[in-house]
Amino acid sequence: MRISMQASALVALAAHMTEGISLNVSDRASIIHAASTIAYGLMSYYTGNITDTETTVGVLPSPYYWWEAGAMWGAMLDYEHYTNDSSYHNVTTQALLSQVGPLYDYMVPWHQKDEGNDDQSFWGFATMSAAEKDYPQPTIGNYSWVQLTENLWNTQVRRWDTSTCNGGLRWQIFSFNNGYDYKNSVSNGAFFQLSARLARFTGNQTYIEWANKAYDWMSNVGFIDPNYHIFDGASNLQNCSTKDQIIWTYNAGIALYGAAVLYNYTNGSALWTERTEGLLNATSNFFSPFDNSSNIMYEPACETVNTCDNDQFSFKGYLSRFMWDTTILAPFTKNAITALLTPSAQAAAKACSGGASNTCGQKWYVGGFDGKVGVGQQMSAMETIQGLLIDSSVPPLHSDQVHLMAAATTSSAPILVQTSAPTKSAATSDSVGFLSWSRGLAAVVLLVNMCLRL
Repeated sequence: MRISMQASALVALAAHMTEGISLNVSDRASIIHAASTIAYGLMSYYTGNITDTETTVGVLPSPYYWWEAGAMWGAMLDYEHYTNDSSYHNVTTQALLSQVGPLYDYMVPWHQKDEGNDDQSFWGFATMSAAEKDYPQPTIGNYSWVQLTENLWNTQVRRWDTSTCNGGLRWQIFSFNNGYDYKNSVSNGAFFQLSARLARFTGNQTYIEWANKAYDWMSNVGFIDPNYHIFDGASNLQNCSTKDQIIWTYNAGIALYGAAVLYNYTNGSALWTERTEGLLNATSNFFSPFDNSSNIMYEPACETVNTCDNDQFSFKGYLSRFMWDTTILAPFTKNAITALLTPSAQAAAKACSGGASNTCGQKWYVGGFDGKVGVGQQMSAMETIQGLLIDSSVPPLHSDQVHLMAAATTSSAPILVQTSAPTKSAATSDSVGFLSWSRGLAAVVLLVNMCLRL
């Protein structure tokens, strides 16, 4: 009976499968077609521009958290940049501006229960990309994309916490959220990367100082081991003495690209050459899960044992995004990265074989569709495939190369901070002040929507 049921299930699954998305990795038109197909499927999960309410614009519906919407808009910025397809330009712009918050720093009152430092940073990745790609500047708030990113960065540098572990950012911003007593690699790695990118874009020395400080702290505290493997994090309550040694793809990708940016910024210094190469070599953990799946990306911590959650389904996308980006700013990595990501892109295309719309699955190494669908699966496949176009794209720009609007003159330079420890009472006080803006935010979002409709 069990065998019969399994056979029936396989037949049913096969009936809903196609042969996958056709992908010729040497043909630009084929790559664009594949990326376009996946982008359409990804955007089908977003309905905020249709419901068009202040709580739905810019974000994904449950069960997806606020941060993953920011990640998705970053992926869509990449999509437009690589393919020159502006079909999703207006909706992406609307989404990015809908979440700026009352102080234009991506601190959003109604998401304080699911906004940690890492979550905020994924919106920062998107706004930083908009700056570097010369995306048309915002039309609200008198801020440019880089200034929105600087505003976000300024909130984080204030949270650098020396009360435990000799520094670092906590995972959570507010003391009432689970994880406030945890310092993790994704929050600190994202701060490192944003600091590096702001340094390269603006030339401001403060950013390079904090980039070095953040990386050195991660290394000294043991989040980055001598072989450049990156562990998840550690508890403040134990002064970061015991590490959670789980290793995720996105931590590696975030740190790798930060190092590549500083390799570029320092004109190929020996230090950042070594670190970039070391972090790249450590990504070998994330490829070739089985002998018959060489150079195919997977999530070792959860994928082969079927324990990945909605967040973790998307992690491969960020590794792909930042590995491809690394090839531009640290060209010595190009051959090694291309040798890994090209087979992964081909495998991802085969995994996008669910139904008539070529929905993407999770496990690229099975040779087809595995039935595991969602935002993360679509985003991971899209980032891996569209990155094949990176050689024909414009590299990340500097501030003197972009078209800054004349109105964007409000200063948001890095602030001088004292890195005294934030106390729980202080964090709670911040949240009270944060909530006091919630009524005004509704008016802000309404203004955004009105402007975008003009």
